[in-house]
Amino acid sequence: MPHLYLVDGSGYIFRAYHRLPPLTNKHGEPVGAVYGYTTMLWKLVDEINAADGPTHMAVVLDKSSKTFRNEMYDQYKAHRPPPPPDLVPQFPMIRDATRAFSLPCIEEMGLEADDLIACYARAALAQGWQVTIVSGDKDLMQLVEDGSLDMLDTMNNRRLGEAYVVEKFGVGPKQLGDVLALMGDSVDNVPGVPGVGPKTASKLIVEHGDLESVLAAAPEMKKGKLRDNLIEHADNARLSKRLVTLECNAPLPQSLESLALHPTIPDAPLRAFLEHHGFRSLIAKMGQITDDAAPAPTAGE
Repeated sequence: MPHLYLVDGSGYIFRAYHRLPPLTNKHGEPVGAVYGYTTMLWKLVDEINAADGPTHMAVVLDKSSKTFRNEMYDQYKAHRPPPPPDLVPQFPMIRDATRAFSLPCIEEMGLEADDLIACYARAALAQGWQVTIVSGDKDLMQLVEDGSLDMLDTMNNRRLGEAYVVEKFGVGPKQLGDVLALMGDSVDNVPGVPGVGPKTASKLIVEHGDLESVLAAAPEMKKGKLRDNLIEHADNARLSKRLVTLECNAPLPQSLESLALHPTIPDAPLRAFLEHHGFRSLIAKMGQITDDAAPAPTAGE
């Protein structure tokens, strides 16, 4: 059976950036995130091949900071600071790193990486494929289906299924969007309902079934701040549900079949990329270091 792995590349990038000290390559360019991303991707490819993992694989990235959600709600992610100045020039190099592994690098204007992952996941499931999403992102947990789609959290080295979602949020994947809508998200500036945290949100959804049923029942609830907030902020809750709902039906930028994984990583493009940046330890990992290999990256000032 085909097994598609979808890697949340954006999560990898920021983990890599914060994981390593500033590094520069032989051209004087900042490459700390590039080096970290490359080692993380290499480790993933090695481990999943050893475990007879995917037949198909792609890295999915955010194309831009503006998507259809910003048109829906202009304050969406408005409080997020811009990426660090030394990370910005590394984004194109990270795309180069992905292609150096001969992996598709998928991104689409107007869609977040999560939406593209959802689109590919749904398309693969419709054809009877297995799907693994390489991420620990809570929004993507809405897609989990035991027996068909799981998540691989490489940060904590664990597989996530429906039981994990229930343990963490008190509801299954199909109701998770309703819980996320009620609780909101300060990082993405999803408003939610004031005073409603994860435990209250899950309790309300378990009791009433879904978001609309919670809002319909609010006038009959015991008088108090929770009741008042649910009534007063009902429209924000509905907006939040639209914001956290993943787009699953957009056209695929590349066909599923084009994501077929090479049995082994082709040598030439990866070696050329590593030598360009002078990643000497990674060149050594491939085998013999060429005589004119550049020195290893150095710590920045």
